Amino acid sequence: MTDAIVPSRSPAATHLPAAPQRVRGYWGSVWRRLRYDYVTLFCLVLILIIVASAVFAPELAPLDPYKSSMAHRLKPIGYRNYLLGTDEQGRDMLSRLLFGGRVSLSMGILPVVLATAIGGLFGVLAGYYGGKVNTVIMRTMDVFFAFPSVLLAVAISGSLGGGIVNQLLTLTIVLIPPLCRVAETATAQVRTMDFVDAARATGASTLSILFTHVIINVMSPVVVYASTLVSVSIILASGLSFLGLGVSPPTADWGLMLSTLRQSIYVQPWVSAIPGIAILVTSIAFNLVSDGLRQAMDVRS
Repeated sequence: MTDAIVPSRSPAATHLPAAPQRVRGYWGSVWRRLRYDYVTLFCLVLILIIVASAVFAPELAPLDPYKSSMAHRLKPIGYRNYLLGTDEQGRDMLSRLLFGGRVSLSMGILPVVLATAIGGLFGVLAGYYGGKVNTVIMRTMDVFFAFPSVLLAVAISGSLGGGIVNQLLTLTIVLIPPLCRVAETATAQVRTMDFVDAARATGASTLSILFTHVIINVMSPVVVYASTLVSVSIILASGLSFLGLGVSPPTADWGLMLSTLRQSIYVQPWVSAIPGIAILVTSIAFNLVSDGLRQAMDVRS
């Protein structure tokens, strides 16, 4: 019986170089972790749907949100052409909910963006320079920290008066101190690192160090923390509108709708609860997305 012939393996074949592994950067790792966080992805899709429905409200609204009809006031969900019923003046709830999302989301996102820019800048300056600059900036922020955010928002809004512009200014002032503190803490840690000392030793200017090294490394924790404040801003804005310190009627706003419908809760409880459900779902979605983003951007995980 003949022996089987085993083909000889050439030396070159035994030492083939391994295929180069793909180097995944920081943002690639963040996206890889987010891809498998299904709760965060679901809430992100939900937020995109809510934002899109608010942006395209004129095209999606079935009826005029400001047209009232006393003959059709406080109709239940599913009544004729009113998919979500009508409010106390006979206006279509679905149309007002879509248009109200424009104001509520704007009051949730715009104040956070402005407060991040202003508070982040003051925090970076306080953390980098230290000394008297830090004392003046941070002690000023401590004055605002002495008041609860809701009480501070009510006090500022009561002084400025109602309206969208004053409400935007009020929420921005309330959100600046916490963002400033986060930026100051992160900057105080970054400024003592070796790459900042090396840049300083090479003769780089202060502005170059701040924008090239400090702000880029401080941006991540500040943005993550700012994302958690969107839901807070939405709730504060709705609370101000509920108290009559926000937008004025007949502007569609979730907080204002909740305020005007509270008298009808015993007549049509489900219709009265619709604006509150919208606020709750949106706030929870933003909170869960911010938690998922924080975990994905944490390099220690």
